[in-house]
Amino acid sequence: MQAPTASTLPTNTLEVTLAIALTVIAATAVALLAGSLTRRLLRSIEGDRFHVQPIANTTVRVVRRVTFGLFTLVLLFPALDFAGVDLKFGLHGEDVADWTTRTGVRVILLVLLAFATNRFAASVIRRAEGEVTASGDAYGLERRKRARTLGATFGRFLSGLIWSTAVLMILRELEVDITPILTGAGILGLAVGFGAQTLVKDMISGIFIIAEDQVRVGDAAIINGLEGTVEEINLRTIVMRNVEGVVYTISNGDIRTMANRSKEFAYYVISLPVDFDDDSDQVAEIAKAAGADLQQDSVFGPSVLQPLEVFGMEDVTATQVTIRFRIKTLPGKQWEVGRELRRRIKRGLKAQGIKLPGQKLEVTLRQPQP
Repeated sequence: MQAPTASTLPTNTLEVTLAIALTVIAATAVALLAGSLTRRLLRSIEGDRFHVQPIANTTVRVVRRVTFGLFTLVLLFPALDFAGVDLKFGLHGEDVADWTTRTGVRVILLVLLAFATNRFAASVIRRAEGEVTASGDAYGLERRKRARTLGATFGRFLSGLIWSTAVLMILRELEVDITPILTGAGILGLAVGFGAQTLVKDMISGIFIIAEDQVRVGDAAIINGLEGTVEEINLRTIVMRNVEGVVYTISNGDIRTMANRSKEFAYYVISLPVDFDDDSDQVAEIAKAAGADLQQDSVFGPSVLQPLEVFGMEDVTATQVTIRFRIKTLPGKQWEVGRELRRRIKRGLKAQGIKLPGQKLEVTLRQPQP
């Protein structure tokens, strides 16, 4: 094998190396600039949460890499052509450069724009959720539930819309006729309208559930007799999980009855049986004192909205009377407040020597007449 001579070696090696180096340097500079601008934009949207959001750093890295690859392709062919390199790999270099700098650049830009728009939309939605729930008043939890429900639903819808539009635009840039696709989508939509009426019914019902704020993610609800905590609200279904961990998936169109147990405020009701011979007024005062003490508590007090209400006697029998109480709490807090209230009422009754009535059995013995 004959070693290459000086005449067979390329004479413009220095120019080619310099052209590639300048291309990489220019692409790196543009990528760093694009990443810096993206970081500033995300920081202005996210605020202090930017440093704890992994998706923000991922977005910056993706923008840098895509920008670097894009400008490398854009600048490489003109740089090599300027250096006097004749590209020979099946296609003419001018054709490859022309397709890359036009169609290829547009396709990459569309992908980058769709990705960035999707990320920015998600950041804006999270920022809006944070501003809505930033207030620390008693109804902040209600706004947080509402914001989470609307944010999740709107985010999924917006993401699907952005990527669908981007795919259609990319196909058009690749000179693919999208008219049959749009026509097929129209026919499919018409077929869905006629043949999938249940699906359309579920989606329309889901829109009204979200728009009317009937139930939110995190609410304790009873739907069609099934009780649990709402975990997801989709356009087609609602997902709940009960206290045993069982997950219920209910179609929105099949909902007949819905009871929201944690909207705006809640009540915890106690029906307390008292022995017939005990002083019912004294029992009511003990309950009021327990409620007032609970309202002053540093842990349970913020969850109590109003003092304990005494309804009075709800039932009277030969052996006992029933007194009913009610306390108003923040939504979702009624159970823990109610349990603590029962404990304090029991402690107060025990301190006064009052016992709850037990079951009594009266037996009358009669002696037979002689």
